[in-house]
Formats: sequence, C-alpha cells, structure tokens
Amino acid sequence: MALRVLGVTQNMRTFMRGVEMIKRHKSAVSLQKTLLNIPATQVTKLDNGLRVASEDSGASTATVGLWIDAGSRSENEKNNGVAHFLEHMAFKGTAKRSQTDLELEVENLGAHLNAYTSREQTVFYAKCLSKDVPKAVEILADIIQNSKLGEAEIARERSVILREMQEVESNLQEVVFDHLHATAYQGTPLGQTILGPTKNIQSIGKSDLTDYIQTHYKASRIVLAAAGGVKHDDLVKLACSNLGGLEASVLPPEVTPCRFTGSEVRVRDDSLPLAHVAVAVEGCGWTDQDNIPLMVANTLVGAWDRSQGGGANNASNLARASAEDNLCHSFQSFNTCYKDTGLWGIYFVCDPLQCEDMIFNVQTEWMRLCTMVTEAEVERAKNLLKTNMLLQLDGTTPICEDIGRQILCYNRRIPLHELEQRIDAVNVGNVRDVAMKYIYDRCPAVAAVGPVENLPDYNRIRSSMYWLRV
Repeated sequence: MALRVLGVTQNMRTFMRGVEMIKRHKSAVSLQKTLLNIPATQVTKLDNGLRVASEDSGASTATVGLWIDAGSRSENEKNNGVAHFLEHMAFKGTAKRSQTDLELEVENLGAHLNAYTSREQTVFYAKCLSKDVPKAVEILADIIQNSKLGEAEIARERSVILREMQEVESNLQEVVFDHLHATAYQGTPLGQTILGPTKNIQSIGKSDLTDYIQTHYKASRIVLAAAGGVKHDDLVKLACSNLGGLEASVLPPEVTPCRFTGSEVRVRDDSLPLAHVAVAVEGCGWTDQDNIPLMVANTLVGAWDRSQGGGANNASNLARASAEDNLCHSFQSFNTCYKDTGLWGIYFVCDPLQCEDMIFNVQTEWMRLCTMVTEAEVERAKNLLKTNMLLQLDGTTPICEDIGRQILCYNRRIPLHELEQRIDAVNVGNVRDVAMKYIYDRCPAVAAVGPVENLPDYNRIRSSMYWLRV
C-alpha cells in the first residue's frame, strides 16, 4: 500500500511539473505574440538627411520630439556647458514668439514641453493630444531653428544655471558619477561635466551658442521621433514643411576617441554621514555585440536598497550579503553606454566603517561572474532584464525616447521580439566570457565622496580584480 501511495505521489509530482512546463510554454508563446503585435516603427529619411521615426499605437495622446546627436561630448574645454545652456535658452523666445507667447501657446494646448542634455545627445520634446501634433512639431522646429538668444535672456539664464549647479552638487550620486567620468575619461570630452565649469557659464555668450548650433544642429544629426496617436505619413509631411530647410551636413560627425584610464579620485569629507562610492571598468559601446551579455551580467548583480523587503531571501548574492551583514544602505549596478565605449560598474552608499567590507563583497561577486556564475542565475537575470525592458516602455514618452535614442545609436529601432531573442540567446558561457574580457584583471576607475578613509587604496582594489587559484 505504501509503495502504491508513493508511486501515486511521484506520478502526481511528474504531472504537476508537466503542467507547469505547459503553463510556461503558453506564457512564452503569449509574450511572443504580444511582442510581434506591437506596432512597427516606421522610418523615413528626408532629402536633407533628417530622419523621421514613429510608432502609431492609436492612443489619444502623443509624444513628439527632436533627438539631436550632440551633447557635452561635442564640446571642448573652452565651451564646455554650451549644449546645456542652449537647452535652457530654447524656451526663452524665438524670432516669431516671445517667451510669454510660447508659454501661453503650450499651456492653451494642455501640452507639456521639456528638454534635457546628456553627454552625447540633446533632446527637445512635447507631450500633447494627438490632434495637436502638428502644432507641437511646428513649435519644436521653431525652437531649434529660430531661438532669439537675447542678451538679457542669456544673462538671466546664467544665474538659473549656476543655481542648478548648486542643486546638483547637493545630489551626491550626481557628484560621484561626474567624478567617475572625470577620472575614467580624463583629458577627453567624455570627462567633462554636462553643466560645465562655473567660469564657462559666466563667460558663454550669444556667439558661443550660435556657433554650436551652426556646427552641430545639422539635419543628418537630427531625428524627429513620435509615439502614440500619430500617423507616420502626416508626420513626414510636417517634417518636410517645418524642418525641410535645415542644412544637411556634408560630412558625418567625427567621434573623438575617448580613452579609458584606470584611476581614482577621492573627495574625503568626514562631515558627511555616509560614503558614496562608484567603481567601474570600461564597458562597450551601443553597437558592440558584447552589450547584451554585459546587460545580463549587470542585471545579475542587480540593485538593492535597505528599505526594500526580501533581505536574506533576495535572489542576488550581493543583495543577500548586504542585508545579512549590514554592508551598505543601497547599491545599484550600472551599464552606461556611449558610441564607442562605456562604463560597467557599481555605485553604493554605506557607513564609513563598512567601505572595506562592501568593496570586498563587490569584487568577490565580480570574480564569481568571471569564473563560477551558474545557469540558473543567468536565466533569472535574463527574465528580469526582459521584464525591466518592457516596464520601461510604459507610455508614449518612454517609447518616443527609445525610438529617438535607438535611431541615433543604431540607425534603426530594434523590434522588441528581436531584442527578446537576443537576450534569450545569451548563455552562462557568454556571461563568463564578457566578464573575463571586461572585468577580470582590468584596471578600474574609482570615485568616492564622503568619509572614505576606510576605502582600500587603489593598489589593493586593483589587486582584487583577479583570483589566484592553486
């Protein structure tokens, strides 16, 4: 009898495993169908080289924007900060609209107008009702082609930017990442801050702004992207009528190579309660085939915050160690990509006495990635990466941003089902290979701010970037 019951139990377990596999298969098939049914991204190139890209979801709202292939990397030491300054000046009036007229026009539409500057891109975008897309495109085109750049507005905006710089300096994560870029890419344009130094902000004038526009705001370096309730053919006509007069660039923009330097910068300030530390190795550019495995490796290390639940039950080894041994307040792994290079690493915030233990655990996890990472961990990271990828595309604005960035970086929008297949194709061997290539025995860049006396010196950190096994 006992044997018969045991046999039934085993059969039931086998049956339940089969049911679970069928459910997973159905779920995977359902996801595949969903990804395949997402509206295609249509791309059209105008005669002057400007690219128009859109995804029509039939929504009642839309986001439309101009993605420009120029940021602080396109600056030099003398004009560093001009791209961000231009972003501020964009909403201060044009040849046919005063600042008040512009603000009233946008408010009357119920739209939202915004902009931001990164190291490689400048973006101007508007979120509005679908029926107001023509007006939004016309306003955006007016802003980048006919900004007034009045001396009074420049002087007023100068003080606004200087105040913004003070706010950024109080955000220690921003400060650490600026220091990380400054030491990792020292002596190159990527080492410059986006806002620029104070002396440049105080001296930038109309001629600097005009020169930057004339040099970099070329049609072939601009993408008009839209997502939501927008018809592609209508958008192309709007682009022709509003942006068709933009000058085409004769030569493609030169990408100045930015060499990575393993080095460190420490700003010790014992008056701060916590240490803020970032450690990174050189990663790869957007188009490199190693980017997807590095993204999986980055997701595997993960992120954790003391306020989160889970703790000792967390799937991430580093999160589990952080919770059990009180190593840090928070950490996040990052994979920052540029055209031809990148930073792959971790940023953490910890108590002063925990700096040494935290960096030891981080580097132990990195070495484990290179040598002992398991298939189960890689599968978990791949699933999490796919989930995060889909969650980040919730709404017209993030989709529009994804379209604009990918057209600039890849000259096409990678379909979600293709991206999912590329993630699925990553195996444990790929993760170990890229970890050995980019992490193992590499010189890291280190940036630390706060009470960092207990952070090991650079030579000790460097010597822990490999394992000797007998």
